[in-house]
Amino acid sequence: MSESVSVLISEEELERKIDQIAGQINRDYAGRQLHLLCILKGSMFFTCELSKHLTMPVTIDCMAVASYGNDTARSGDIALTLDLSEPIAGKHVLVIEDIVDTGYTLSFLRKMLQKRNPASLKICTLLDKPERREVPVDVDYVGFQIPNEFVVGFGLDYAQKYRNLPYIGMLEIEEGE
Repeated sequence: MSESVSVLISEEELERKIDQIAGQINRDYAGRQLHLLCILKGSMFFTCELSKHLTMPVTIDCMAVASYGNDTARSGDIALTLDLSEPIAGKHVLVIEDIVDTGYTLSFLRKMLQKRNPASLKICTLLDKPERREVPVDVDYVGFQIPNEFVVGFGLDYAQKYRNLPYIGMLEIEEGE
């Protein structure tokens, strides 16, 4: 079995889009403190880069949700593997996600987080695969809509590999003998 990655979104395109998304968030949250909620592990690169462009005071916390394991297909189960370290009640919360495909994970997270009484709750994703959507989910800030391909890089992985690529690439796996 061999793996190859081809560039889908370059490092330069990522930088421009992150700056653009940050500009919109800066306008929407002007004069307020924003609590960034990084969904680990995939969105850590995006969260860090985005936060550098935000002009309001920010705090950051992390959650981890597992749904893929070491495969390229959805397992069907969602599990909270790391919860928040502090309460979000009364805070303006921006959930930062790496990719939205079926919508199950964000639907799960939105319901859980709304019960914790944030002042506001919005979602920001770097990548969106609308043709994979099985559960409707409202996303407030979207970086790129992408085709239904398995992507890696800039935090996204396949079996914990490729996260460190500075771009988003399409992963191709060729079965060998």
